[in-house]
Amino acid sequence: MGEPVNVKKPAALFVVAVALLAGTSVTASAADPAGTRVTGLQEAAEQVVGNDRMPLEVTADAVRYDGLTVTTAPEGNSVKALACDYGHLCMLVNGQKFDFYKCQTWKLTNWTGNGPFTNNQTPGTVAKFYNQDGSVRWTSTAYQAGTATWDPIWSLRPC
Repeated sequence: MGEPVNVKKPAALFVVAVALLAGTSVTASAADPAGTRVTGLQEAAEQVVGNDRMPLEVTADAVRYDGLTVTTAPEGNSVKALACDYGHLCMLVNGQKFDFYKCQTWKLTNWTGNGPFTNNQTPGTVAKFYNQDGSVRWTSTAYQAGTATWDPIWSLRPC
């Protein structure tokens, strides 16, 4: 006889795929985190948060982490197209909208090109964008909106 076939992971992926096609959200769990790794959008989110953090929720339209939501970028690559809730720091990078709302340092990879940002946090809150060596590349004091060059930004701290 051959090796036993492990059907748990393919079965979980099938359930997740069917749920996503039906528009149902899929919540990550410690018991079966593999079921959430099915979207290109999640891969984009992992460019920021890495593989060490599990998403809280993955839907066809968004990947939600503790303090960050990643969605497909809205039509247009302008500040006007970038809606950003009060208390949030938002930006468009490589076709995705990153919406940060938790005060912590976020490590970044593969951020390239230019894109709009909106620092819609409480007035006076300073977001910092860092070089690879940890030095500050530039800052944004709320409220501020504009266009930024993302490369090379290696980390950011919204507050």
